[in-house]
Amino acid sequence: MRNLKILALAHPDLIPPDNPEGFTEAEAYVWKTEYDVMSTLRGSGHEVKMLGVQSELTPIRDEVENFQPDIVFNLLEEFHGETLYAQNVVSLLELLRVPYTGCNPRGQLLARGKDLSKKLLKYHRVPVPAFAVFPIGRKVRRPGRLKFPLFVKSLSEDASRGIAQASVVDTDEKLAERVTFIHKRLKTAAIAEEYIDGREIYVGVLGNDRLQVLPVWELEFSKLAEGSLPIATEKVKHDPDYQEKRGVIQGPAKDLSPTVVTRIRTLAKRICHTLELDGYSRIDFRLSKDDVPYFIEANPNPEIAAREEYAQAALHAGTTYPELLNKILALGLKRAGVE
Repeated sequence: MRNLKILALAHPDLIPPDNPEGFTEAEAYVWKTEYDVMSTLRGSGHEVKMLGVQSELTPIRDEVENFQPDIVFNLLEEFHGETLYAQNVVSLLELLRVPYTGCNPRGQLLARGKDLSKKLLKYHRVPVPAFAVFPIGRKVRRPGRLKFPLFVKSLSEDASRGIAQASVVDTDEKLAERVTFIHKRLKTAAIAEEYIDGREIYVGVLGNDRLQVLPVWELEFSKLAEGSLPIATEKVKHDPDYQEKRGVIQGPAKDLSPTVVTRIRTLAKRICHTLELDGYSRIDFRLSKDDVPYFIEANPNPEIAAREEYAQAALHAGTTYPELLNKILALGLKRAGVE
């Protein structure tokens, strides 16, 4: 790939230093993705300019006009503190006619509405847990078809925000309590879906029209506390000390039959096409005790730090981290019609 001028968008608090020396591991963990992307792209010969964006769109327009990037590397997960607003930033990039990495705005819209994505995928014969949505301001009434135990989370937030062991409930009282917690803490509607007792499976997908499915990955818990369930809580996802304490490890899924692997890979492609995901994405499944892969959620523009699941799965497939980032750039350029 030729050397490019790249404008990288990130939250202002996550703009990394040029040199990480002198920072503690905990401090560096916060902006690990942004640093990995910035330093790796620069190491590949690209010119990278970081831009912090959170509440103003004008700086994006100004930098596109002044810096004239070949492509924007989009690392934004929210705008104005709202996850759902991130897709609008991508819409602006399309209006400015500048190529960008990651998922298109329509794919982000379909994927981040957890109820809408499940309805669409159920129609397309993808196994989906039974679920119900509880809007803010409405009394919590569980539909009779929805059986306990239930898993309660935000309808629109990602990165496991608001998810804890208490997210799995087994009574109407606990359901109402957890839904109220989501309403008050995250200020979003809540979704409750039937808890699938099984394995936490992640599948990375790379591509626009032609999709490459990365090796099936699994999140395991080797030191799970007594009485705890194997779920990806907020602490599991974002607390390195907790990960070490509970033996949270990620790696290639083991002991899966070829039939199950093929089924998971086929479903991952179907999900991406149905939800119109492009660029790079990660599909989360719960694999039940009887080997049924239930769709949990789709993640457009997932975590791509060098040591996290997506990049490690790509490496397992033979794609190094610099090669992965350059492929992501190439997909953004190709979608914009730039060869």
